[in-house]
Amino acid sequence: MHLENKKVLVTGADGFIGSHLVEQLLEAGCQVRAFVYYNSFNSWGWLDTIGKEKLSQIEVVSGDIRDRGSVERAMKGVEVVFHLAALIGIPYSYYSPESYVGTNITGTLNVLEEAKRTGTERVLVTSTSEVYGTARYVPIDENHPYQGQSPYSATKIGADRMAESYYRSFELPVTIVRPFNTFGPRQSARAVIPTIIGQLLNGSTEISLGSLSPTRDLVYVKDTVRGFQAIAECDEAIGQEINIATQSEISVGDLAQSLISQINPSAVIRSTEERTRPKNSEVERLFGSNEKLKALTNWSPKWDLQSGLKDTIEWFRDPKNLAGYKTDIYNY
Repeated sequence: MHLENKKVLVTGADGFIGSHLVEQLLEAGCQVRAFVYYNSFNSWGWLDTIGKEKLSQIEVVSGDIRDRGSVERAMKGVEVVFHLAALIGIPYSYYSPESYVGTNITGTLNVLEEAKRTGTERVLVTSTSEVYGTARYVPIDENHPYQGQSPYSATKIGADRMAESYYRSFELPVTIVRPFNTFGPRQSARAVIPTIIGQLLNGSTEISLGSLSPTRDLVYVKDTVRGFQAIAECDEAIGQEINIATQSEISVGDLAQSLISQINPSAVIRSTEERTRPKNSEVERLFGSNEKLKALTNWSPKWDLQSGLKDTIEWFRDPKNLAGYKTDIYNY
């Protein structure tokens, strides 16, 4: 399948990865409809920052992924769906698990049901590397066992298996796309890289973090959305689960030191109990295999970690970007 001129829907288009994916699909020549979360401020999230010229090319639909009527309206007439809408903060899932079930599982079910009803050509359901839990072997490939180490990851496992069932039961052309730890401009304040950069740029010399030993496979957001496009255009990917990973890892502590050296070398790290996950919930190691993605498509990472971090730091240095982050408050 070629995406050019296709009518595509991006759910969660107001979010971090979703807004970058909208831009990627515009460059690919798609007719893009963006599904954003309804709110009384009429905010379109990060889409509000991409510029009037790009916004003029997008059809924006507001609604709630948990509401079947909203999803029906958003999906009317589209040929390809990129389903990214989700609740993502792991610590908040400890306090509000029911909301994660509603958004992540019921929301995905709504998309699958509507795609089945209307005969959508392709459905890409966004997963997360958190479904694997702490690595039992590395690099983690798509055959790795699942382990729900947080209510968040458990709901994403549930959504993935629902997607698989619609492929197997109804021959719905579904692919489960599983990005590892995506980072870059616009990332949520609850993520570790914005947490570190934000504290440093606001003058903190003592950087508050949780556990420093876990490792992560960090993928720059522009590589992640390139992966989504490559998977959507690959017919052999239908019915598959596919990682987007760099096949490398770095510890949280080493990542923090790298950012400190680039922004304020005099800063120090302080681990706090508030930011530390429960022992059996912390995912200690994520190091993904990208061999399947490379075998199916022509994708490979274009951004290494240091160039991605440099680009991210420069984005945060813009006062209007940093202003949206409450760096002195812990974001669950």
